[in-house]
Amino acid sequence: MREAWKAPGESFLKDVRQQRLIEWRHGESFVRVEHPTRIDRARTLGWKAKPGFVVVRARVRRGGLRKHNPPGGRKPKRRGMVKITMAKSIQRIAEERVAKRYPNMQVLASYWLGEDGMHKYYEVLLVDPNHPVIRADPHIGWIAEPQHTGRVYRGLTPAGKKGRGLRYKGTGAEKVRPSIGAHGRQGK
Repeated sequence: MREAWKAPGESFLKDVRQQRLIEWRHGESFVRVEHPTRIDRARTLGWKAKPGFVVVRARVRRGGLRKHNPPGGRKPKRRGMVKITMAKSIQRIAEERVAKRYPNMQVLASYWLGEDGMHKYYEVLLVDPNHPVIRADPHIGWIAEPQHTGRVYRGLTPAGKKGRGLRYKGTGAEKVRPSIGAHGRQGK
């Protein structure tokens, strides 16, 4: 399964994925699904088939930042509309939007499902921190502790840590710890 998802356009998933993308495009933006579409990826990220875990498929628009056309005349290159991108990845935006719709859950992680010309699709893994099964599980019970509340909004999911540059250490990564903002405040 993992090998097939490495190049989904060339494996047995090709026709199935194309049909799924058409269905997803016409469906809702956020859909709760019974089981993960990529079971291997979900398990790698910590998902278990037990009560307290929820999987939501998210659809988010592709591309850079949408900006309004400014009033007043100026040179086209000074309009500040094109070639401007968000500081966050689209995957992080998907995670945050799902977290907003499920306020009693915590985002564990997410992974890519596919994309078409207009949208990107991700599956977001959610955990209910108040569920007794979750609290009793030694592997995932940490998420019920108060310091993990709202972890998705603070860039603490795998996608968030990647976007903050925390996968790298040493040369070139001097300014990323403890955070980019904190580094700017040091020595003041």
